[in-house]
Amino acid sequence: MHKETDTMDKTHLTKFYKKTPTERIEALVAAGALTSTDLTGTDSLHLTDELADHMIENYLATYDLPLGSALNFLVDEKDYIVPMAIEEPSVIAAASAGAKVIALAGGFKTTISDRIMIGQVALKDVPDLPLAKSHLLQHKKAILKKANAAHPSIVARGGGATNLLIRIIEADDEAATPEFLVVHLHVSTLEAMGANIINTMLEGITAYLEELTGGKALMSILSNYATECLATAVCQIPVDLLKRNDYTGEEVRDRLIEASQFAYVDPYRAVTNNKGIMNGIDAVVLASGNDWRAISAGAHAYASRSGNYRSLSTWKKADNGDLIGQLTLPLPVGSVGGSISIHPAAQFSKRLLGYQTAKELEAVIVSVGLAQNFSALKALVTDGIQKGHMGLQARSLAISAGASGTAIEKVAEQLKLAKNMNLATAKALLQDILALEE
Repeated sequence: MHKETDTMDKTHLTKFYKKTPTERIEALVAAGALTSTDLTGTDSLHLTDELADHMIENYLATYDLPLGSALNFLVDEKDYIVPMAIEEPSVIAAASAGAKVIALAGGFKTTISDRIMIGQVALKDVPDLPLAKSHLLQHKKAILKKANAAHPSIVARGGGATNLLIRIIEADDEAATPEFLVVHLHVSTLEAMGANIINTMLEGITAYLEELTGGKALMSILSNYATECLATAVCQIPVDLLKRNDYTGEEVRDRLIEASQFAYVDPYRAVTNNKGIMNGIDAVVLASGNDWRAISAGAHAYASRSGNYRSLSTWKKADNGDLIGQLTLPLPVGSVGGSISIHPAAQFSKRLLGYQTAKELEAVIVSVGLAQNFSALKALVTDGIQKGHMGLQARSLAISAGASGTAIEKVAEQLKLAKNMNLATAKALLQDILALEE
């Protein structure tokens, strides 16, 4: 939940990870991040069969993911407790740990561009492409007027179609593709992600575009590559906050920068680097009820905008020796509409995070991605990535072996000391523990 930094009582969140789920909810209420109505439990967050059956076709059952919260996020001088829905171990812990260090350094500073979404009309069989492009630009005002007439309610709220761009895609003989004239409609969708708004507007102008160009429309559809809806998070960390075991702060800084450079030049590393960033981003997007598939697709396209697939994040040395991190990616999320308004867990997440606008949600999400990247790179260039995974992996193996209740932690602790951490070892340890308890 966002709070001014002097109003959230974070003392209730001490040793949060050691509390039971019920105790965590109680602590969040005591801290002011949730209200007393949330003390009734988490059963109310599950989809009912009736609601789920209306959300998708051929509904069978719900598929649950753990919903947790990342702590320590200081974004644009406000504290946030961030909901994250994810099944992968260590992601929430890594996000919280990274955010804690960055908060000590002043937190994240974000820049959010104007929230402009893009719709496309692809025209084929255009007799004269340059002439058609000229006609479209001459009639730009009329096209925008027709687009806005197709969805007057968004215009009444202050949004609507704002601009028109024309792209000519030449024929490619090698790929056996024809030439296309592509019209980009830029739309301010305000608090909504805006797919339905954009698609309605596109349908409202398609016939007119065919008339102006002499071509035929192949399709009219929004683009999830939202290059006009960018979110950037920046952090600056003094080297004295970077010390780790046998590594000095300067060594950690320099190695982390080199890891960032490696991810920039090598696509094999860049994919894994960006997957780690998206671990955090997708988890928040999913928890918020937004379309994580659209965000992920757009992010990876943005990583390829130079013609080569590169890291989404950059880390460099400041003039004073600090470590500076930056992450930019398209984030066309909404604060209303879709499952945001109907999924009980998404509504709970909105209460916990406490965001008021889509821009505020973007700021938090991009900050989570940068925190995730910082923690992952810091671990990779110092102790290695496996150390942080071992505890959670041990618990997963214990559960897979059949452990329950207090036996889970007992098996997990012994697994971490065992020569081989695998399922067979977990089963053997569980048998020994159960035999002693008989």
